[in-house]
Amino acid sequence: MHDSLPLLDGWSNFYVIVGSSAAGLTGLTFVVIALVSDVQTVRLSGLRAFVTPIVMHFGSALWLSALLCIPGHTAVSVAACMIVSGAILSAYGATTTYRMYRGRALYNPVLEDWIWNAALPSLCYLGLLVAGVLALQRTALALYIIGAAALTLLFVGVHNAWDLAVWVTVEGPAARAKREAAGAAKPGAKSEREEREGREKR
Repeated sequence: MHDSLPLLDGWSNFYVIVGSSAAGLTGLTFVVIALVSDVQTVRLSGLRAFVTPIVMHFGSALWLSALLCIPGHTAVSVAACMIVSGAILSAYGATTTYRMYRGRALYNPVLEDWIWNAALPSLCYLGLLVAGVLALQRTALALYIIGAAALTLLFVGVHNAWDLAVWVTVEGPAARAKREAAGAAKPGAKSEREEREGREKR
C-alpha cells in the first residue's frame, strides 16, 4: 500500500460532493424527459443529441467521483482509469456532435448549443485523456485537471437540462404551432393535431 497516492486523500470531500450532486441531479433529467414526452415535440434523433448526453454528463461526473474514491490508487491506476474513460467518453462526445450536425434539418443549433452541447463536454473528455498521460509524471496537475473536468461536466449537465426544459415548455410549442399553421396553409394538408385525432378515433 506504500505506492498509493497520498494526494488523493485531499480530494475525497470534493468527489463526495460532486458525486452526490451528480447522482441527485440525474433526477432532473427524468423531469425533462417527462416534459418532452408530454408535449411530443422532440423526436428520437433529438433525444439522442440533446437529452441523452445530459444523463451522460451527470453519469460521467458520478463515474469519475466513484473511481477516484477507490482506496489504494496509484499513479498507474489513475492513469489507466483516466485514459480508458477519456477515450470512451471522447468517442461519445464526437458521436453527439455528429448527431447535432446531422439533425440540422429538424433543429439548427445556435452557437450556444454548439458550445454547451459539443465543445465543453468534448474538452472535458479530452482533458481526461491528457490527465491520464500526465498522471505518471505530474500527478498533482493531473488531479486538478480531473477535478475541473468533473465539476465542469456537472455544471454543463445542469445548464443543458435547464436549457432543454425551457425550450420544450416555451419555444417548442411555438415552433410546433408554426409548423401546423404552415401545413394547414397547403391545399389538402392535415395538421399534426388532426392526424393524431384521426388515429385516436380509429
